[in-house]
Formats: sequence, structure tokens, C-alpha cells
Amino acid sequence: MQHVKDVMTENPACCTADTDVQAVARMMCDHDCGEIPVVDGKSSMRPIGVITDRDIACRVVARGVDAKQAKARDCMTNDCVTVTRETGIEECCRLLEENQIRRVPVVDEDGRCVGIVSQADIALKTTPRKAGEVVRRVSFAAHV
Repeated sequence: MQHVKDVMTENPACCTADTDVQAVARMMCDHDCGEIPVVDGKSSMRPIGVITDRDIACRVVARGVDAKQAKARDCMTNDCVTVTRETGIEECCRLLEENQIRRVPVVDEDGRCVGIVSQADIALKTTPRKAGEVVRRVSFAAHV
């Protein structure tokens, strides 16, 4: 059985709630990703939310908010679903589907953000059937 640790991207870029949105967008460009976990502090690294490229587009840019003035807290999603390294891939996929999310932060036994799992990670490191199933289920419910 595969676990999250087998497919996750380790040491993701993270920000705090005080990070300005423009800096978060730069992190996304620099790290070629669409989600940045928001942590309670750089030393504790406990996720308190996430900010996605869509959050920035819809909650900042579309509303005409200055990305240099806006902070991550102004557009992040607060309810943060997480998994652990030992979470099975099936359970991880179930959480993605159930919560209609495309990525999920990975935490260690102390609750520190140590990784992230995306649909792309699952697609690249599991069977094509599993990847297609996850994409279909997450996408289908979002359009119903």
C-alpha cells in the first residue's frame, strides 16, 4: 500500500498570515506551485490555512485590491485539511474528493508542515486509473 510519504513534495514553500500577497504570488512562481500553506510562524510551522492562485485571482485581483498591501490572511482559506506522511493514498484521495480540494499539506507528529500532496503528485506517482479517478471526482462535484 502506498502512503503520502511515497508521493508528497517535501519542504514546501510556506508563508505566514502577515506575508503580503505579492510575495506569496512570487513564491508560487519561484516554486512552480499553485498553493502555499499558511503557517502560524516560521519556527512552529503549523498550518492555519492555505492560499491558492485562485484565492489571489478571485479575492484580490478581481476585486481590485492592491497585492502589495493585501496580506495572506485577507484571502487565504482558513479551514486547512491536512494529512500525515503515514496516511494511505486511498485516504488522501478520499479527503481531496470529500473536501473538493486539489492539494493538501502534510504535517509531522508535531503538526509542522513538512510536505504537500497535489493531484499532480498522485498522477505522476500512482496508477493512471487512480489519478483519473481523483481528478474526475474532485472536478465533477465542483461543477454540479
